[in-house]
Amino acid sequence: MVFLGGLNSMYRKEIKVLDCTIRDGGLMNNHLFSDDLVRRVFQAVNQSGVDYIELGYKADENQFKRGEFGPMKFCSEEDLENVIGDSEVNCKLSVMADIGRFDPKALVPRSESRVDMMRVASYIKDIDKAIDLVNTLHAKGYETTINIMAVSHARERELDEALEQVEKESAVDVVYLVDSFGALYSEQIIYLAKKYKAALPTRELGIHAHNNQQLAFANTIESVIQNINYLDGTIWGIGRAAGNCPLELLLGFLKNPKFDIRPILKVLQTDFVELHKSIEWGYTIPYMITGILDLHPRAGMKLRGSENKDDYLDFYNKLTSEANV
Repeated sequence: MVFLGGLNSMYRKEIKVLDCTIRDGGLMNNHLFSDDLVRRVFQAVNQSGVDYIELGYKADENQFKRGEFGPMKFCSEEDLENVIGDSEVNCKLSVMADIGRFDPKALVPRSESRVDMMRVASYIKDIDKAIDLVNTLHAKGYETTINIMAVSHARERELDEALEQVEKESAVDVVYLVDSFGALYSEQIIYLAKKYKAALPTRELGIHAHNNQQLAFANTIESVIQNINYLDGTIWGIGRAAGNCPLELLLGFLKNPKFDIRPILKVLQTDFVELHKSIEWGYTIPYMITGILDLHPRAGMKLRGSENKDDYLDFYNKLTSEANV
């Protein structure tokens, strides 16, 4: 047996794991999960030692209709109570707040809410709006993150300016490096982690990796090596298109004895094997192609919903031709 001494050094008490199974997985079916499935996922994560569970979005019901979207699109206090019930809550609750899709003024203070953390996803061009929203949420008592999306598409100077602005003007707790298109390799993760750390000395950092090139887990490990402490994962990697870093792999890797993989394996067995028959997610060739071309996966999702869903060569030729126009 080869002893990998460096592996044990991956244990750090500062590491926090956030499960976003229902939030990110809900992008594949408009969050139309059954209430019982959401409850079972909550109970599994709650028993696993995972630090946070992100149950969905905080969306405005004037913009999105219930019935067309499931309850976790809205995450009202009543919706959350329906999931949690009288359970003893061991993990913190998170929801994602998209800019312009809900009214932060209508949000109750943290002291009156089940929610602990509000995460704000933003492209670089909207970083000023993200900072304003985060500062409003912080004033209401919530833990906050800014998830800077599509960083693989960012121009270096614009990213540098956005990070500087976040450091100087925001009250955010955690800033996430997000590989939205599953395009990044470990060398780029190293480079970006060092850039974020240098620009954000007073903030924690997080990683949210997509699995287009089967690198979500590897890139998350690299992030741990680079002292990024907030790690996203989902059960069986469920998420939009190619999905995310599989939570079960992440828990198997981390050496903190507080984590228990058994509840995750149980709900994976009882619910996700069957769910995978009706909802497609994970590594497939169209998502691999969009990943290597650093493109949004919407084209791959469109292909997978068509009669020609396995016409990979034509899909590749079309995308590369468009890229060269």
